[in-house]
Amino acid sequence: MRRRAAQGQCPELAVFEYDEVRDARLFEPVAAAVEELAPGIEVVRPGLVVVAAQGPVGYFGSAESAAERVVDHIAVRAGVEAQVGLADGLFASTLAAHRGLVVPPGRTREFLAPLGVHELDQPAERREDRAALVDLLRRLGLRTLGAFAAVPERDVATRFGRAAVLAHRLAAGLEERPRSRRRPPPELSVTRELDPPIDRVDAAAFAAKGLAERLHAGLADRGLACTRLGIRATTENGEELHRLWRCAEPLTPQGIADRVRWQLDGWLTRAHLGAGPTAGIHLLRLDPEEVVDATALQLGLWPGAGQDQGEAAERAARAMVHVQGLLGPDAVLTPVLGGGRGPVERVRLVPWGDERTPAADAEQPWPGQLPGPSPATVFAEPEPVALLDSSGADVVVTGYAELVVRPHRIVHGGRARQVVAWSGPWPVDERWWDAETAMRGARLQVLGTAADGEELAFLLIRAGGKWAVEGVYD
Repeated sequence: MRRRAAQGQCPELAVFEYDEVRDARLFEPVAAAVEELAPGIEVVRPGLVVVAAQGPVGYFGSAESAAERVVDHIAVRAGVEAQVGLADGLFASTLAAHRGLVVPPGRTREFLAPLGVHELDQPAERREDRAALVDLLRRLGLRTLGAFAAVPERDVATRFGRAAVLAHRLAAGLEERPRSRRRPPPELSVTRELDPPIDRVDAAAFAAKGLAERLHAGLADRGLACTRLGIRATTENGEELHRLWRCAEPLTPQGIADRVRWQLDGWLTRAHLGAGPTAGIHLLRLDPEEVVDATALQLGLWPGAGQDQGEAAERAARAMVHVQGLLGPDAVLTPVLGGGRGPVERVRLVPWGDERTPAADAEQPWPGQLPGPSPATVFAEPEPVALLDSSGADVVVTGYAELVVRPHRIVHGGRARQVVAWSGPWPVDERWWDAETAMRGARLQVLGTAADGEELAFLLIRAGGKWAVEGVYD
């Protein structure tokens, strides 16, 4: 459900922003509980753990008995309710877990066929390319996974490209990646002794980054990239900790560092609560459990040329990671310019180190887009402003985006300015097909002069019968 619809059904609903570090820390007790019954688990992402079913099913007698035992054990050890599903392949077993089902071997395609094609776009995976593909498939009339799987793979590759072929394999009950992975040689593992031992999350973040870069560099020298990462730690008291992370895409250095940091955060947090290791971590080791050709991974380059600029960029990156380690990942944000009509919707702030993907494609046509230059100051939320005529009444805009009277005065932040010029208004009529997100109004550029002679230009928007300022031109 959309947030507004959900809050309409449940007004006391609490909504939390997406936070991978928090989720990994809170999920660690669940992963530990599953590991007590089924060694060799793989954490796909915070909230989802996968384990080969053959061992637990054989030990507990049946798939149903194994699932019930895992759910009960998690409830006792971690105090949370879990869902378990069994099927052939990670994608199908995830959908089975959503429904609490056990899909018999060889029946995966039959299980997937009647499900909606929207299942390909799992929100937790945060894949924007998959959302666009699902929307396109719906408009083409392919509304179920079975209908999409019935399309020949050659036609899918010709019409939609590589990303759609991977989704097509999932809809057909196959693995997203074909089984062409290689077992890496043991010398590719990297180890670091930590002196003094670490028992704080910020120290763990620094250890994770350096070790991740070493691992990635060693793999890149052999033309490889990691898709399953083993994280091993040894405490001062000799305790051995191990966790395996499965990744849908080949890991970048930042992706490796993130998973190591999340895992160390989970272990150390449990230690502070008295449920984890009893001493600090003094040895950390990363094992590339599974690798693919590095051609599947394309890294971006820091803009600029010359060795000095490269070193400066690296120093800046280390400083930003330092701040993130002290204050959290959201403490360092970088802007990404994308598509949109207004200045607010074009800019997306992403934490440093995350993928710099815009909220909307800037290459698409945007009729009615605000022309340049853009305002120097843009407000995340438009601020209320008063635009008055000579009698002190509110300036009204008609349904045809025309001013009823001449603007005379603008009041913003408690300061009044006389309007000396204006441009517009321009009509704004967006997403009329969606009652929850539709917006109808008008934009207006206004130049105002204060009593001391200071001139300032504003970008205003009128919506819902009120004026607001979206940006200020310097």
